[in-house]
Amino acid sequence: MGLDAKARKLRDEALARGQKPVADELQGVAKARIAEVLRAVDLETQDMVDTVFALLDDRLASWFPAAPSGVRFCDGASVAHLACHVGILQRGNVKLDREGRDYWIKPLREIGAVEPIFLDSKTRTFLPGHPVPKSPNSAHRLAHEFTLILKAPEQRWRPMLAEWIREEEIRGRRAFQAAQAEETRRKVDTSHVDLIRACVEQYAPHFLPGFEVVYVDDADGDRITDEDRERLRDAGLDLTLGDAMPDVLLYNRELNELWVIEAVTSDGEVDESKRSRMVAFADRYGKEAIGFTTAYPTWKVAAQRQAAHKNIAPSTYVWIREDASKHYRADAFRA
Repeated sequence: MGLDAKARKLRDEALARGQKPVADELQGVAKARIAEVLRAVDLETQDMVDTVFALLDDRLASWFPAAPSGVRFCDGASVAHLACHVGILQRGNVKLDREGRDYWIKPLREIGAVEPIFLDSKTRTFLPGHPVPKSPNSAHRLAHEFTLILKAPEQRWRPMLAEWIREEEIRGRRAFQAAQAEETRRKVDTSHVDLIRACVEQYAPHFLPGFEVVYVDDADGDRITDEDRERLRDAGLDLTLGDAMPDVLLYNRELNELWVIEAVTSDGEVDESKRSRMVAFADRYGKEAIGFTTAYPTWKVAAQRQAAHKNIAPSTYVWIREDASKHYRADAFRA
């Protein structure tokens, strides 16, 4: 059952029992307190209030299929989980736009109110950080200290918040989170990140001379960083959250051409859908042409994927990292 259907089923079952899908208070905290706290740090929006409220939900079991018994929603929820909790359970409408996470997760992460965590499917435990970009096992939870502020008595939460948001405290939390994330990165599979970096460092210089990297999606923070925007702007581009986000986007200034690379360890080939969306993107910004490459780490992965899906778009290329000295063009058969 998909997440949308799961959320609607929970909502409908609660309504059928004459109950609200979500209680007015979670862990003793109402939305009014959340709004007050966020207002005090100039972060009050309805999306952020509802996101924090969702992350307090200790009544729902975790929506991660691999989570061990007893793990609750508040122990770790993905962006997709939060989008459904807020949009469907709380509002009785449709889930939030996941790509809008820059507006309802990022600011909370920047001040340390929300922590990035990762469900390790091998150990079935949550680890700090987001070591695998765009992984469905990436999650978020409220920082313990921030939860204490939300739950504090009326006369205590303001001084607690004032201490918590001091710049040196925020810097300390960020440094601690970065160290934890690096430790997690050493423990889990980062093959997708490694393949993306190989595309940038090995494939592009050899097969795409004259092309420069203007966007790389190899981290799990902002989908488009300020540095990305600067490089894109310099190339006459504006990659928006509604566009098909490539793993690597390159630009050749002399030819006024783009090139897209998709690094595939589990899914995400340059199929007809990705190709057509990125062709439209190139046309939108007046580029002369756009090329495409699907990269795989090994022949084994390539064979497994294509035996099952056969979805490489015609007139695009395939590169195998373990056989890096050549790439292959896929052409459609013409009778």
